[in-house]
Amino acid sequence: MRARIHHLLTAVVTVAALATAVAGCRPPGSGGPGAPGGPGDGAGAQVRLNEIQVLASHNSYHVEPEPVLLDALKAFLGEPANGLEYTHRPLAEQFDAGVRQIELDVFADDPAGGRYAAPKLAPVFGLAPVDPALSTPGLKVIHVQEVDYRSTCPTLVDCLTQVRDWSDAHPGHVPITIQVEAKDGTIPDPGFGFVTPLPWTGDTFRELEAEIATVFTPDRVLTPAEVRGDAASLNEAVRSRGWPRLDQARGQVMFVLDDSGAKRDAYRAELPDLDDRTVFVDVPETDPDAAVMVVNDPIGSADRIRSLVEDGFIVRTRADADTVQARTGDTTRRDAAFASGAHYVSTDYVWPDDRFGTGYVVDLPGDDPARCNPVSALPSCERAADLGG
Repeated sequence: MRARIHHLLTAVVTVAALATAVAGCRPPGSGGPGAPGGPGDGAGAQVRLNEIQVLASHNSYHVEPEPVLLDALKAFLGEPANGLEYTHRPLAEQFDAGVRQIELDVFADDPAGGRYAAPKLAPVFGLAPVDPALSTPGLKVIHVQEVDYRSTCPTLVDCLTQVRDWSDAHPGHVPITIQVEAKDGTIPDPGFGFVTPLPWTGDTFRELEAEIATVFTPDRVLTPAEVRGDAASLNEAVRSRGWPRLDQARGQVMFVLDDSGAKRDAYRAELPDLDDRTVFVDVPETDPDAAVMVVNDPIGSADRIRSLVEDGFIVRTRADADTVQARTGDTTRRDAAFASGAHYVSTDYVWPDDRFGTGYVVDLPGDDPARCNPVSALPSCERAADLGG
């Protein structure tokens, strides 16, 4: 996917150059989320977070580029330009439809803000100015600088506030997981003076933690340390004791860093003590901090996903990618994602895109925003679980 985006961006700037030339919360009394399971106070009290499956959205903030830009891309590049042709509804509408895991691409910005507030291609294609929020300080939520920058919540604080406001209006909901991808990749510049993203460093991750704390009070966030509890490590806790019970974690949010390389390592180096972290990291299953994994291919990695789920880890996978399944109507990948036992099944199609005429959509089986996980749930889940909310 990254290689395809790189080629896509190269095409974008080439088209732009040609155009220029032509123109001249936790419920009260529920106890700590890491507490061992007891009899519980109601239906589903024994069901744990790793025993359910929920619907997720990919690049949940994304608004596709304007038609004039997409048309230029398709004329020049053909099929690879299709990968950006999707738009998500606002976060609250997604939550109303049952989504309980979202993904945000987050960029660092200058202290005064505005690093991404004047895309160079906008005047070339006669596009409207960006959201004024991109001129304010703070972390930004966009897909690709200069090219694919429309967002339903252009700042991280805005996105998180939308999550919190929906959560406040729906107390006791199934927990919402927020997957953060720390973005700082460059794109080819044929001479427009494209901005270079700031690199993610320890200080940037401190800023991430601080912005989360401005929106969510500690009791609203399920943290790695809480899941670890009194176990020797987070890994040991999820393998042996298991995750917190669903009834204990209702109304909360959880954060996951979608990076398995240098940026993840920078975060861990900056906050080496698990007690100081808000965000779970994606590390190999042998690592002491292992708890949540991102495994995006439910077909080629089906055995790996099932093994991780059986061992107690929480996994995110994707039901579709690059708009391919929506255009063809092929549900093979979607069906494999649900069957894999991955806890978060991510899609760009919580609703079908009528432009494609296939009716392709990803909808969690059943009527609730969560269902008993087909791999990890105990038989008692089907008999007792209350998975609404």
